[in-house]
Amino acid sequence: MRVRSKLWIEKGGEQVFGAGKARMLKAVAKTGSLNAAAHELGMSYRHVWSSIRAAEQRLGRALLVKTKGGKKGGGAAVTPYAKDLIGKFERLEKDIRTMTNKRFAEIFRD
Repeated sequence: MRVRSKLWIEKGGEQVFGAGKARMLKAVAKTGSLNAAAHELGMSYRHVWSSIRAAEQRLGRALLVKTKGGKKGGGAAVTPYAKDLIGKFERLEKDIRTMTNKRFAEIFRD
């Protein structure tokens, strides 16, 4: 047996950030493109963009900087704020997983 948990951050009762958004932003950082990130994740461009935009609105902060197409094509970059948010979220997630696994082992010892 093992324990599983899911973590997300809420503001005003609405989810603003979690593992899914972190995964989306990391894919954008890797590919430099919302479209390429969506493709890599097996999601639609619209879903990825609307999820990130909703998080930006709820946080009141930009997570991406988009550039329009042209001769060199468009792209997207993750903001320093988003990189910091991803790092903090992943640290929190790791700490909670460690604590939960330890506590699970203590309580469910056979």
